[in-house]
Amino acid sequence: MDPRRPLAGTGPPQSHAGPRPRGEHFAVVDPATGEAFGEAPDRRPKELDDVVARAHEAWRSWRSDPAVRATALLASADAVEAAGADLAPLLTREQGKPLAESYAEVARTAARLRYFAGMAPEIRTIADGRPVHSEIRWRSLGPVAAIVPWNFPLQLASAKFAPALTAGNTVVLKPSPFTPLATRLLGSVLSATLPEGVLAVVTGREPLGAVLASHPGIRHVTFTGSVPTGRAVARAAAPGLARVTLELGGNDAAVLLDDVDVEKIADRLFWAAFRNCGQVCMAVKRVYAPARLHSQVVEALAERAKTVVVGAGLDPGTELGPLNNAAQLARVERCTAQALAAGARAVAGGHRLDRPGYFYAPTILADVPAGSQVVTEEQFGPVLPVLPYRSLDEAVEAANATPFGLGGSVWGTDLDRAGAVADRLECGTAWINHHAELSLAQPFAGVKESGVGVAGGPWGLYGNLRPFVVHRPREG
Repeated sequence: MDPRRPLAGTGPPQSHAGPRPRGEHFAVVDPATGEAFGEAPDRRPKELDDVVARAHEAWRSWRSDPAVRATALLASADAVEAAGADLAPLLTREQGKPLAESYAEVARTAARLRYFAGMAPEIRTIADGRPVHSEIRWRSLGPVAAIVPWNFPLQLASAKFAPALTAGNTVVLKPSPFTPLATRLLGSVLSATLPEGVLAVVTGREPLGAVLASHPGIRHVTFTGSVPTGRAVARAAAPGLARVTLELGGNDAAVLLDDVDVEKIADRLFWAAFRNCGQVCMAVKRVYAPARLHSQVVEALAERAKTVVVGAGLDPGTELGPLNNAAQLARVERCTAQALAAGARAVAGGHRLDRPGYFYAPTILADVPAGSQVVTEEQFGPVLPVLPYRSLDEAVEAANATPFGLGGSVWGTDLDRAGAVADRLECGTAWINHHAELSLAQPFAGVKESGVGVAGGPWGLYGNLRPFVVHRPREG
């Protein structure tokens, strides 16, 4: 995601208009109006010493009893569900997504806590013929830094802290300064079910995230965001040799085969690209359609783009909300303008909506030059280029011609053929006839510049543990 920014602690790019004096609080803006509606504490980096020290102290007891942890996490899931009526509207107010999607995010947060509460690492025995009994046991790491972006603040936070807490670690959670309020409320909700110091939420502008990533008391840094920021996180964590898990975005391609039923898949394909106003790391960012079906695909997607209801997330009829912040709106405008100037055609949208807030018309682009920024980079907004291809080899080569490798999908009637094409995609997850659907039980990881490490399922749990091997003589 561009523009290239220094370490920011958020996934998508963020921008502030020049240096500002630090105060006790900073403003939080409603993206549906462009106006500030709340504020959050602007923690100073030097305050992290006390926060991390408390996390380390809490770790001493939290790591010792898995049954206590499981009970606390189950109670936490119940508490999150009970607080949904408070969490979801606040999330919509600061993030912009439709209220129904915010409730779904709260539900996913609770489900993830419940899922990991029922998980425990497996003690394994090494059988190698030697006259010793060898066991692989598992130990926690210590305080974990979780740095979370603004597109799914609660869901991505829980993806980091649920497995970390289950493993016996403690967590210092830093949300994006664009969406700190719902995360702070979540922390308050969980303070009733978790011991003090086990989960701390710290809010603030930079360099807070950079200092947290480099803090010597942190043993694991888990981050979701841009490639440049991910590299900065890795550099910050390196002196202390802290483990890093980085999810760094994607430029997912959807490849449509020549036997695809366009009308049957059009709705699914549209929402795979436009959910959360396109602000999803694993959203469809590019569509490759057979040349003979290209016009039909473009028109089917454009029809949906022209009829989708765009508005404030708190309005009951809204299907698509605003972009989250002014910098991201400006980026989407630049990407689209560059493509149009190079010869692309906006079959739907292609412009900012004339209303307060950060609204951009859902946009379908045709005749897009393959080297356009909207194709080669992650636009992270409600803009979708549809590109024709002549041969399947050409389509697969184009889909893989990106430094990213998070996800991809293949759409067609012959599932075996679609599966064979999916096997050729260079990504961490491939879907057939759908996209961006994840199970709590599956691994989530990218290849190339899309990340380092694995989240999700038991892989997410073991990523928060270290092996501890015990040898003893066999009896007799």
